[in-house]
Amino acid sequence: MGKKRKHSETEAAAPAKKEDSAPERPKRTLLGWKDKNEEAEEPKAASASGFRNREKVLVTCSRRISFRYRHLMLNIVSLLPHCKKDSKVEAKSSKGATLNELVELKGSSSCLFFECRKHKDLYMWMVKSPSGPSVKFLVNAVHTMEELKLTGNHLKGSRPLLTFSTNFDKDVHWKLLKEMLTQVFGIPKEHRKSKPYHDHVFAFSIVDDHIWFRNYQISVPHNEADKVARGGLDKMTLVEVGPRFCLNPIKIFGGSFGGPTLYENPFYVSPNQIRALEKRNKAGKFAKKIKAKTRRKMHELSNPLEPDEFADMWKDE
Repeated sequence: MGKKRKHSETEAAAPAKKEDSAPERPKRTLLGWKDKNEEAEEPKAASASGFRNREKVLVTCSRRISFRYRHLMLNIVSLLPHCKKDSKVEAKSSKGATLNELVELKGSSSCLFFECRKHKDLYMWMVKSPSGPSVKFLVNAVHTMEELKLTGNHLKGSRPLLTFSTNFDKDVHWKLLKEMLTQVFGIPKEHRKSKPYHDHVFAFSIVDDHIWFRNYQISVPHNEADKVARGGLDKMTLVEVGPRFCLNPIKIFGGSFGGPTLYENPFYVSPNQIRALEKRNKAGKFAKKIKAKTRRKMHELSNPLEPDEFADMWKDE
């Protein structure tokens, strides 16, 4: 009888089977097909940089806010996909501690708090939590999207381009405000609620020591004949979308909702002082009228008219 072959010999003699499965397809992205080498390089590049923008903004307001200012807040919420809107907070002296705790609970790093006083004046707090700094603004010249009804339009959630006037590099406090505006209004890259392209512009400009905000759509012709090449800025136009508002900086604090005062605006005049001055001017006008009337009466008494000799000519006898 012949000897049985060992199991190892049979395995060695068996021919190697070819893989019947198709080769794995590369991953598809918005920019095309991605190779495995590129996929392996991406995490290395991300780990090498070591920074990822995880900015989150909490947007809230005080109680008894007027409808116009509430619409402005909702317009800003619609422009910032990385923000979180929360319920109203009582505007008292202890609002700082309450809001700091609320920002921590929501996992946010910044806060925009709209505080309305006397149903007339709107103040906006821009705060970096928990260590500061924080800025208090008086908001003027408010025009919401519902009021303006402009022709501009852009996709909700798209990332904006931030533009600043050259005045922001003039003084130290303007540089600080520019950095805070960049961090709060700049949408993080690859945020889950944002779109991966730019189609509108946030414009911040300084005029008369006030920060003026405008929002413009980048309009590009889409006809085949007028197709814009890369870098063809001469054919692009800006169409305003809204909202509009003006920020008058009052104070810059070193902490979150308080702390040492880093800067105080010397040209700031509170709305209460303006209203008191207007009332005083109106009261002065009324006092001038009363004085003029009394002077007229005294003049008439001191200079009586002579009796008219023809006064009784046509009287019936």
